[in-house]
Amino acid sequence: MLTNIRIVLVQTYHPGNIGASARAMKTMGIDDLVLVTPRRFPDPEATRLAAGAQDLVEGARVVESLTEAVADCVMVVGASARLRSLPLPHFDEPEVMARELVSHAGHDRVALVFGRERFGLTNDEIRCCSHQVSIPANPDYGILNLSQAVQVLAYETFKAWRQRPQSGDSPISPAAERMPTRQQIDHFHAHLGRVMRQSGFLTQPHARTEAHLHALFARAQPSRRELSLLRGLLASLERDSTAQ
Repeated sequence: MLTNIRIVLVQTYHPGNIGASARAMKTMGIDDLVLVTPRRFPDPEATRLAAGAQDLVEGARVVESLTEAVADCVMVVGASARLRSLPLPHFDEPEVMARELVSHAGHDRVALVFGRERFGLTNDEIRCCSHQVSIPANPDYGILNLSQAVQVLAYETFKAWRQRPQSGDSPISPAAERMPTRQQIDHFHAHLGRVMRQSGFLTQPHARTEAHLHALFARAQPSRRELSLLRGLLASLERDSTAQ
């Protein structure tokens, strides 16, 4: 199950934080590390601060976008302060987040996403996520180093994995009832946008309209079966529009 849990670091500035994050991951049994356009990598500082987790650093995958990093994941949790302008499902308690993450990791890939040391994740990157999580801290000084944040959420995930129900205690959801991957969600939104434009519902760019619909479906969290039904409806509307 832990092999389905991925840590994604976006545009890491200090290579030492990559090594320290790898060390935090390894202590909690997580070994899938993906780096989105790191400033410097490979780098000796990353290897040095891995301190026994050099294999994770050497095996880290480097990609060009967060979309690519999480395309095959069904649950993507962005670590950030609560952003009310982006109403994604939000976890105020990492422990609650970890239990849900682990429940999906039993049969699908999931990811925890961490942003830049200086200013975290952008709004566009948060939109690539299915959920947000915040780490409770001293309100007068709540700043965690990147690797410290990785350690906290990796620990909560490992604890949830240790305390998970055994396979005989809870039924496994059929594939159709499982959450769609982020790639499947992206394809759905592209399809929805195309049909809205073809139908005349959107006659000019309406970024906020589409953003509101993204937020609506993020809250609804449709299953794969439900998303397939929606795609079928859109395809039928497209055919009718073409026939007219």
